[in-house]
Amino acid sequence: MLNDIEFIDGFSTELSDDYRLAKSYVRDIPTQALVYIRSFTHKLAAQLAQLHDITFTSANLYDRIEQLNQQRVIDVAAVRTLHRLRTDGNRGAHPEKYHLTQVQLINIAEKSIHHILQLIEKLYQSLRHCTAPHYQFEAFDSYAGRDLCYRAVMQNDSEAQYLVGMSLKAKGLMLQEQEHALAQSIDDASSTISKTLNSSSNSNASMASEQTSADVFSQAAHWFSLASGQHQTALFEHGVSLLHGYSGKVNSAEGEQFIAQAAEHGVVNAQALLGFFYLVGSDQFEVDLSQAETLLTLAANAENAEAMSNLGVLFYQNQQFEQAYLWVNKAAQTGYPHAQYHLALMLEHGQGCTVDIAVSQQWMQEAAEQGQLDAMLRCGSDILHDDAASQQQLETAEHYLHQVIKYGRNVTAMIELSVALADGILGRIDVVQAAYLLQQANLHADDIQRQVIEPLWQSLLMQIESVIALNPTEAELAALQQAKRFLG
Repeated sequence: MLNDIEFIDGFSTELSDDYRLAKSYVRDIPTQALVYIRSFTHKLAAQLAQLHDITFTSANLYDRIEQLNQQRVIDVAAVRTLHRLRTDGNRGAHPEKYHLTQVQLINIAEKSIHHILQLIEKLYQSLRHCTAPHYQFEAFDSYAGRDLCYRAVMQNDSEAQYLVGMSLKAKGLMLQEQEHALAQSIDDASSTISKTLNSSSNSNASMASEQTSADVFSQAAHWFSLASGQHQTALFEHGVSLLHGYSGKVNSAEGEQFIAQAAEHGVVNAQALLGFFYLVGSDQFEVDLSQAETLLTLAANAENAEAMSNLGVLFYQNQQFEQAYLWVNKAAQTGYPHAQYHLALMLEHGQGCTVDIAVSQQWMQEAAEQGQLDAMLRCGSDILHDDAASQQQLETAEHYLHQVIKYGRNVTAMIELSVALADGILGRIDVVQAAYLLQQANLHADDIQRQVIEPLWQSLLMQIESVIALNPTEAELAALQQAKRFLG
């Protein structure tokens, strides 16, 4: 019986390499697996168009899938699967934007492989005019990582060196998130700012203590540097490593020059980043909106979500709202949470589009679910101010605000959550957490925010004193006194 790789090869030899490589990297380098899945989806869309004599009017994969949909080339279920594969592929390119762990990335990559197989089974009859053959799915393995390391070290293979660097970079980004979470955890004497944060910190503490993100980034920089002489994408990553000081020392000038060289050689991520430099200015590049538009358009047409979003920003700044809406919408459709948030705002205010509050709220919620901090703050605050909110919604709001505090130390989120805990909005009163959050808000606030905090501070102190006067239990008294200490 055929195995799954042979099954794909029988359907299309052009697709089989991407499938084979994607599957081989699922366990060791899921981000790279998802990049190959995105490539697979591009090629499959092109084959479907060729079969039906369709000429695509856009280089953007979202647009191409929608064109296939409008021409009724594939059914709704197949359209949804293609969009799911496209979205997951984009997540692999920028896992740090989605706060995804290695385990989550592996799960996404594994599911994407199975989605590919289900889709090809469905399409086999229409493209090959015969029934799909039976096949046996072979389990995922972890051989690819060992093979990569052998080729990188023993054969000086630049592609393998680049992929080892990418694996280490992904690991470094995730360790960095864990370390940031640990740095913001509170000590035992001050209770907990968030059960979720503490449990996450405790479970990750041993991992973070074994190897630091700085160690891993330094290793990644080493491999990018080795590969950069022969591998253009590695040259881009080498530039990024210098820009961010992966080896311990920032070298913006040299890093930006390497990024520019990679952009000249057509590396899409380099074009996107160089376009951003021209959009906002950088160490080596002054603002040049014409250059920014050219580079961002190149990268956006190659499905780079950040480039689409930044191209929308460029048009927005020029008050070309219809063009801004077009590109922000495209970026949002890729699953890019920052674009989803800004699209929600544009729909709310009717900038470049018709006002649509319902759709705006949908995009805002989707961005929040994907960890976009501004969207989480907005959704969390809206729920807390909704008298009809269910307990489940209130729990979601609390989670969102904890996440905003965890990743951004956001003063507004601290104030909102403190008030909710002090007033019992969440279904319980917790003056210890309320006082701690207000103390932290005051610590990070600006002068205007402190004017908001001051009356809340005094009100919470009065609330604590009034409860103490009611002769609480010994345990309750200890908690109230702890809250008073937070408020000085």
